[in-house]
Amino acid sequence: MALASTKLRCKKQSYERTNGDTSFITSWDEWVGADRLMKHTEDNVLKQQALDKKQGMEKSTKSGRSAQAKPKSSADVKQDKEDTKSNVPKGKKRKADSGTEKGNVSAEKLVKIQIPATLKKQLVDDWEFITQQNKLVKLPRSPTVDDILTKYLEYRSKKDGMMTDAVGEILNGIRCYFDKALPVILLYKKERQQYHEAVPEKVSPSSVYGAEHLLRLFVKLPELIAYVKIEEETLIRLQQKLLDFIKFLQKNQGTFFLSAYDGPKASEGSGKDKES
Repeated sequence: MALASTKLRCKKQSYERTNGDTSFITSWDEWVGADRLMKHTEDNVLKQQALDKKQGMEKSTKSGRSAQAKPKSSADVKQDKEDTKSNVPKGKKRKADSGTEKGNVSAEKLVKIQIPATLKKQLVDDWEFITQQNKLVKLPRSPTVDDILTKYLEYRSKKDGMMTDAVGEILNGIRCYFDKALPVILLYKKERQQYHEAVPEKVSPSSVYGAEHLLRLFVKLPELIAYVKIEEETLIRLQQKLLDFIKFLQKNQGTFFLSAYDGPKASEGSGKDKES
């Protein structure tokens, strides 16, 4: 050969410039003497082709493995988490989230006060007298809410043969709820002025109002009790006691409730809905 050695490029690595990073190109050449070169014969050409083919197959195999084992970038991991989160059934997610509110939800489901049909009609008549006929319940009422609660306590004592503390506590609770709830959620707009005139400061509404407004409380009571933390067994017993009281009201409907309203017309606005 004319040259004592031949220049062969054995390896070259290049790193292209991306995103403004510094470009690095690393390459080196190796000088190989003639004694290390294979002669150009037909057999050597076939060997070279077979070697090139083998190296090509190995390269493609490694590339495939590399693609499969390629670690996920932070963006890919984040996307996978979002996809997994979005695939969670909404029902299960809501069920898990509702665990923190289990107490309130269960209370609302457990406390159900069924109003008998005759008392439902009483509520409808009550609404019609006030909102349609512009009439009011004449105050003070007789019997008052306090009187009705006392009569129920006497009724239970005679029926049970004894006066129980549990019944007394429930009646005190009803009285307390009534006094607090009446001016807030139990009055129609047209009754506001009357309330301010009939209930002076430091006077309990339960000593002025009667069965008509007490019945309205039992419509709202399940919603109010739902905010109180009470054990399930206690709620069941409470519901039974409240239903018994409702039956007592129904039994004495002719005595406790007015059949017609009178009194002055309301001077305040109009409207069919109660103010909250």
